[in-house]
Amino acid sequence: MSDASGTIQHVSDTARWVALYRAMESERPDALFHDPYARRLAGERGERILASMKQGRTWAWPMIVRTAVMDELILRAIARDGVDTVLNLAAGLDTRPYRLPLAPTLRWVEVDFPDVIAYKQQQLAGERAACGLEQIGVDLTDAARRRALFAQIGGAARQVLVVSEGLLIYLTSEQVGALARDLIAQPSFAWWLIDLASPGLLKMMAKTWGRAVAGSAPFQFAPPEGTRFFEPLGWREAEYRSTWDESLRLKRTMRLAWLWSLLGRVYPKRKREEFRRFSGIVLFQRR
Repeated sequence: MSDASGTIQHVSDTARWVALYRAMESERPDALFHDPYARRLAGERGERILASMKQGRTWAWPMIVRTAVMDELILRAIARDGVDTVLNLAAGLDTRPYRLPLAPTLRWVEVDFPDVIAYKQQQLAGERAACGLEQIGVDLTDAARRRALFAQIGGAARQVLVVSEGLLIYLTSEQVGALARDLIAQPSFAWWLIDLASPGLLKMMAKTWGRAVAGSAPFQFAPPEGTRFFEPLGWREAEYRSTWDESLRLKRTMRLAWLWSLLGRVYPKRKREEFRRFSGIVLFQRR
């Protein structure tokens, strides 16, 4: 993560731009969340990456909505469902262990590339997490190390919530399937929180963010069957939060959203549901 250019050289660089979106939201007077570490983590390189992206600031709203909704679902899973361990895969520059109201008894495990973990530890040196935080540098595409890690974490936990924010879209269908099978193999892995794109969203993003990431971190995973992709792999949809619906609820949406909402009312029910699932945050439960 040390390249000085404004281009994305590796998939881990996307964490810089997402952190900058969190900083932008945190600095609003009506902020949905407060991340005092985000701008520090994004750094000047994050600014350059965002500046290089077509309509980069205009399209901040889906990322901000995703962060806010995932915050809600994580806190609810801990409070309501007895989650004692959160496993954050491809954690990037996420700071939830530091900024959310978490109990000291909660175990939070962050996994990402070793250089990402090292960078975050350097930037947050001296800061204290609210819960028990472990940070592990592992390449998640290494199946053997991934399975060993999952077995180690799963064997020591009662109820695990797996979080993979902003990860699956960069994987192939085969890689997502293998990950899903490795997760379900651990009996204590009860919940899995993801964000999910549709083929239509990928096509649209190719004209905006997609050009910036195409060479080193292309968008790939957007199953036509949506959440049904995961059913044969042992995971069922427990809750689907439409990014569009949540953007309206949270008042963080695109320009002329009111017009699109008005036009949507004239479409048949099937089309409205298709649009609602254009992009979303999904909470899975073991089948």
